[in-house]
Amino acid sequence: MLKPFLTLIIFLSILHLSSCKTREHLVYFQQSGSDSSAVQGNYTPILKTDDLLSILVSGDDPEAVIPFNLPTALTPQNINSGYTMGNPALNGYLIDSNGEIALPVIGRMKVVGLNRMEAIQLLETKLKEYVSNPVVQIQIQNYKVTVLGDVKSPGTYKIPNERITLLEALGLAGDLKLTGTRKNVLVIRDDNGKKTEYRIDLTSKDLFTSPVYYLAQNDVVYVEPNKTARSESTLWRTTGPIFISLTSIVITTVSLIIR
Repeated sequence: MLKPFLTLIIFLSILHLSSCKTREHLVYFQQSGSDSSAVQGNYTPILKTDDLLSILVSGDDPEAVIPFNLPTALTPQNINSGYTMGNPALNGYLIDSNGEIALPVIGRMKVVGLNRMEAIQLLETKLKEYVSNPVVQIQIQNYKVTVLGDVKSPGTYKIPNERITLLEALGLAGDLKLTGTRKNVLVIRDDNGKKTEYRIDLTSKDLFTSPVYYLAQNDVVYVEPNKTARSESTLWRTTGPIFISLTSIVITTVSLIIR
């Protein structure tokens, strides 16, 4: 009686430890020194080289603002209404390698390094010479993030509201697969040609205070597969053809014997 009972105890203990280990690797937001985590500040995108800007100018005199607006800037089809995938529209002002955009009448204006509100204020100041009470709207048309690796729907996602968190980006990609490594998510940020890498642990609440909790335009998120997924992939790649060949031989042999 004692031996089967001990065997059952050992089996249940192993099962419990296995479930604890699974929880440790799969459940988000586990460890933190506090029950609440404050996100540091509100994210405001900084204009970078190769950003494509949509600029719409209005004022007291509709005729006076016509030279400052691209013809396509006023068409309804250019208004973004939600998250989309694919290439952005090509209409707008591209920030060149010098950090400048070329505007009608005004000429070249440096905007790289400014946030959207600072760029709006700068342009409104310059427009006062030509337009009474100018009002400017600026939007980054090619604001996008890329999610790759062990997620359900990898791809590049255009973000119309210029504000997205790491968690929202993973949600757009369908979340991590069960085989995705949650403790070592890589975020690659391009800051005017300089690449910076960040490693994020999704099982820790510390991600809320990470500098990449809010993603910037053109950020790349990569989720690597865990060891099990990598091993299975490698094993099947090397032994799969052999297994298929052996299976074919066995089926052929059995068919000949039956006949």
